[in-house]
Amino acid sequence: MSESRKQAWQALKDQPAETLTQLFAADPDRVAKLSARLAIGPGSILFDWSKTHLTDGLLDGFEALAEAADFTEMRRKLFAGEVVNPTEGRAAEHSALRGVGKEASVEEAAALLARMQLLVEAIHEGALGEVRHLIHIGIGGSALGPALAVDALSRDLALVDVHVVSNIDGVALEAAFARCDPATTLVAVASKTFTTTETMTNATSALKWLAENGVSDPYGRVIALTAAPEKAVEWGVDETRILPFAESVGGRYSIWSSIGFPVAMAVGWEDFQAMLDGAAEVDVHFRDTDGRANLPLRAAFADLFYSRLRGAQTRAVFAYDERLRLFPSYLQQLEMESNGKSVTAEGKPVDGPTAPITWGGVGTDAQHAVFQLLHQGTHLVPVDFIASIAPGDELDPAHHRILLMNCFAQGAALLVGRSAEDPARAYSGNRPSATILVDDIDPATLGALIAFHEHRTFANAVLMDINPFDQFGVELGKEMSNKIDRGLSNFDASTIALGEAAGLG
Repeated sequence: MSESRKQAWQALKDQPAETLTQLFAADPDRVAKLSARLAIGPGSILFDWSKTHLTDGLLDGFEALAEAADFTEMRRKLFAGEVVNPTEGRAAEHSALRGVGKEASVEEAAALLARMQLLVEAIHEGALGEVRHLIHIGIGGSALGPALAVDALSRDLALVDVHVVSNIDGVALEAAFARCDPATTLVAVASKTFTTTETMTNATSALKWLAENGVSDPYGRVIALTAAPEKAVEWGVDETRILPFAESVGGRYSIWSSIGFPVAMAVGWEDFQAMLDGAAEVDVHFRDTDGRANLPLRAAFADLFYSRLRGAQTRAVFAYDERLRLFPSYLQQLEMESNGKSVTAEGKPVDGPTAPITWGGVGTDAQHAVFQLLHQGTHLVPVDFIASIAPGDELDPAHHRILLMNCFAQGAALLVGRSAEDPARAYSGNRPSATILVDDIDPATLGALIAFHEHRTFANAVLMDINPFDQFGVELGKEMSNKIDRGLSNFDASTIALGEAAGLG
């Protein structure tokens, strides 16, 4: 670690520790200072960090850390399409898909998206016959993003009924089969390399299902979404139904590419484009705004305060909106696969904890499951609440009013706590939370929320001096699985016994 980084961290450690109630009492402008509104399309998103322990002194200290970490230069490299993934020698150009990045990359991305638009609109107009269902097969980023967006945006009316299948467990694929008519079903196969074992095994089974149910040309019902189009051709997909994306787009950042095909199929191109545009507005804010006014960077300041200075090992995210029920799961991969590292970008051991464990759920269900620990447990867990002012339903407004009251009440209760003579009924308070309040869950807002967290993840990585764009930790298990397929003899006694018990020997 450089001397300037050491000094910045030490200055942060030297900041006084105050309770949240003390901070509110000492500064009547606290809410105004630590809240900000970001315009997105016709609406906006309100971010409120006033219930965290951030102070002017801490923000000054984190800005000094960002300067020591050369954050401005790393951000420039990100948007310039330069190498920001040193272990693989790659750029990370997901923002180019939204129209923000290196000019040549933006032009290439626009051409690929135009190709996707033509295919989506042709299918909607009947070019491949009647299409009522789409089974989207992928895993990791090739599935989590589409599942989130389809679930959030197509609840009222889906142009095509989309089923996202990621698990190799055949039960998941059979459940999709049961909901689809083979004669009116397309299969999207999403794999960056077009070699992912789980995805290709599921895809082969889907082709078999089509053939066994009267589809004369199963391969003619397949759309390939990949950065390796030549592999898709070898597998049997006609090149007119292959939608490529750039090698510089990582899996967990790929919803903006052809991996978003099922989203466009479900909601139409106009809404998919609105999602891209909402993300682009966050890109521009992140690229052009410095210091604490940069909202993803400010979120990273809060993250690092709790993980590095207060010892918090987890971060909880609770969506008080059924439309965002998959958002915590999406963030798990984004944050933990990106920043769950133990070496710096230079390959040296890190000097402190990196990504906390991201977890969460949906309000109000989670209140009756895990909030006991948040209020009275021994773990310090910073919480993010996400809510929408506009409801997603047309029922009695009492439903949404009660939902929002619960969301805001939980943050207030974590803040102040409650004293009691009976220790079992006492709440310590001084437990941090942040709130993200959107006008509505529409395509632009969803795109903005995802992009905000992408840049938050990147900002955290830069401040910790780690590479958020490789994921070698997921490879070892895959390699070991392939070894088991070749025989158990070289494994430990426990693995051999388990394999033999399951009939794998």
